[in-house]
Amino acid sequence: MSARSPAWFDAQYNNRARVADSAAVLQRWASTSRFVRENSACVLDLPYGEAASEGLDLFRTEASKAPVLVVLHGGWWRSLDKSDLSFLASSFTEEGALVIVPNYGLCPEVGLDRIPLQLTQALAWVWRHAAEYGGDPNQIILLGHSAGGHLASMLACCDWKAVGLDLPRQLVKGVLSISGVHDLAPIRQTPFLQADLQLDAQAVRRLSPVHFPAPLAPIYTVVGELESEEFKRQNQLLRQAWGPRAVPICEELPGCNHFDILHNLADPAGRLHLLARKLLELRWYSPLL
Repeated sequence: MSARSPAWFDAQYNNRARVADSAAVLQRWASTSRFVRENSACVLDLPYGEAASEGLDLFRTEASKAPVLVVLHGGWWRSLDKSDLSFLASSFTEEGALVIVPNYGLCPEVGLDRIPLQLTQALAWVWRHAAEYGGDPNQIILLGHSAGGHLASMLACCDWKAVGLDLPRQLVKGVLSISGVHDLAPIRQTPFLQADLQLDAQAVRRLSPVHFPAPLAPIYTVVGELESEEFKRQNQLLRQAWGPRAVPICEELPGCNHFDILHNLADPAGRLHLLARKLLELRWYSPLL
């Protein structure tokens, strides 16, 4: 890896530069998400902590004791917002899941070490309060895209008793990491990111899921066929580190790039959507039944 140039790492990891219409896709996410928030049963900006960034959006379902899907946004730990991913909620709430999208602090205003700690508090809030909104706290599934996939994989390994004695040892029952970054070593060598992240060797070791013991919960990792060779390699790393028991699904999704892969997740017929349903143990739900 050390033989690679900084420009090579930038080309591999700068997805907005790699995907020609990325700005248009992000705008589409924002506008569709606005529509979903305006036309669905949701509770916005619930605080899970004291910082301004420590809030979450909750999208209700008509089902009772619903499995809970917690969605972590990407943006290289330094951009985007929970509001950008509201568009993912509607197809899952229609099928009987409670969907929760938390925010977290962004680099460089906070250090990367801080973000997973914030999200442990977000998930503790979800476990303690999901039932008030019709959710089943014993069926929490975590989904993350890009940097969110990194965070979701980390949280699967959390010692929840250290976060709160009231929490169960296995708070997260499954994870879907979409285009996730599971080893931060190459990010240190990626100039457009390292300026904000300021990673050192110790932080890479401390914050890379590949260095953690395998969790009990199943982790599914999926990457787009049209993504860079580094993202495809990152997708394989957890399977290599944790084995097929912990990572039973490790796939490339045909025809998808780093951004439009989420459209497959939002599509009820999409492979990613079906994988998320499997983790949620969702049966087909209709309010008419």
